Amino acid sequence: MTEPVRLSKRMSELGLSSRREADDWISKGWVRVDGKVVSELGSKVLPHQKITVERQAAAEQSKRVTVLIHKPVGYVSGQAEDGYTPAVVLVKPEARWLDDPSPEQFHPTQLRSLVPAGRLDIDSTGLLVLTQDGRIAKQLIGQDTAIEKEYLVRVQYTKPGRLPDADLRKLNHGLWMDGKPLLPAKVRWQNDDQLSFTLKEGRKRQIRRMCDMVGLKVVGLKRVRIGRVKLGDLPPGQWRYLGPDERF
Repeated sequence: MTEPVRLSKRMSELGLSSRREADDWISKGWVRVDGKVVSELGSKVLPHQKITVERQAAAEQSKRVTVLIHKPVGYVSGQAEDGYTPAVVLVKPEARWLDDPSPEQFHPTQLRSLVPAGRLDIDSTGLLVLTQDGRIAKQLIGQDTAIEKEYLVRVQYTKPGRLPDADLRKLNHGLWMDGKPLLPAKVRWQNDDQLSFTLKEGRKRQIRRMCDMVGLKVVGLKRVRIGRVKLGDLPPGQWRYLGPDERF
């Protein structure tokens, strides 16, 4: 890479911030390139140039919160749609998990720019991440993310007998969706009617469609882990903060 690129894009690639954050900091004069303040949006840099940010930027970033919700069925992940309620309405003091170990104090300003880092279908439950931190959003839903997501899926086999081992192997690797092969997954039986799915991608309604391809009907779907962060004992409809020592 020897061509100049937008400063905000380069800052995102380096993990300093999201692009939107970078543009905000540039306009505030908080970004230096090779020691000189660059405050013009759209400025370009070369890959060898050193980018630093002022302390105010780091302080502002450290105030950004990430919230973990145990989303119940009936809530949508993002914007309200078709009369359905967005999960962000659950983030209120009375719905905070009493066992949340985080020392963070709730403040209504934390609801500003609190966006879902990934989706969970309206008829699915489990771990949903909402964040103000562009770095976390990029880590979880960026194009090159390698973060695993684990789901417990209750199923019914719609054909006589039991799911053949060959079809279980297909669920692990070999299925195509929307004209493209799916990445390898880890799919195994937990008990007679429940499978564990571990994926590194999240195409729309992917697990339900995968199951449908091998004759399985999904009865219930719950996300229990994203990377190293687990749903744990967080009750449905409640939320907690991502702790300062937790990493996806």
